[in-house]
Amino acid sequence: MRASEMRKGQTVKIDGKLYAIVNYQHVKLGKGGAVYQTKLKSLTDGSIQSIRLRSEETVEEAYLDRRTYEYLYSAGSEHILMNVTTYDQISLDDDAFSDGQKFLKPNTQLQVSMYEGRPVIVELPNTVDLEVTDTPPEIKGATATSQSKPATVETGLVVSVPPFVKIGDIIRVDTRTSEYVTRVKE
Repeated sequence: MRASEMRKGQTVKIDGKLYAIVNYQHVKLGKGGAVYQTKLKSLTDGSIQSIRLRSEETVEEAYLDRRTYEYLYSAGSEHILMNVTTYDQISLDDDAFSDGQKFLKPNTQLQVSMYEGRPVIVELPNTVDLEVTDTPPEIKGATATSQSKPATVETGLVVSVPPFVKIGDIIRVDTRTSEYVTRVKE
């Protein structure tokens, strides 16, 4: 595709590496023709690069195959996922999830984007429900808005929660910010 056809969120292949287009801007330079100032995020290591492309230059668009997987279990630093339609299993290491493994519990549904049969992006759900396994007792006289306390959930993640949350409660945690959202009523 031509550089003028780029859109945010597209995946492109430049110099043999996969990138997601984070941002691009059409810029008219003082001398010469206009260019696209493009911000790209590497799908292999997460680094951000800025490159300039002339509008007539071509870039190779990479088509990712999104599939739904279910997290089964972890063995050391390996995480086993199962495709929900074909029941095929794949094994991914900690690097594929970055901080995401602290939200993983069995039967969690994930979106895995594949390129040429290789997983390149693992997307967690926006929120997960986790059980509180350890937290200090409620502080008498504390209001929900003025104080918070640490709580350890079943995956080992420590989240700051309101004082009324106790051991055994199920809480909803935002996977993008690692913050408490709400207590889940059963």
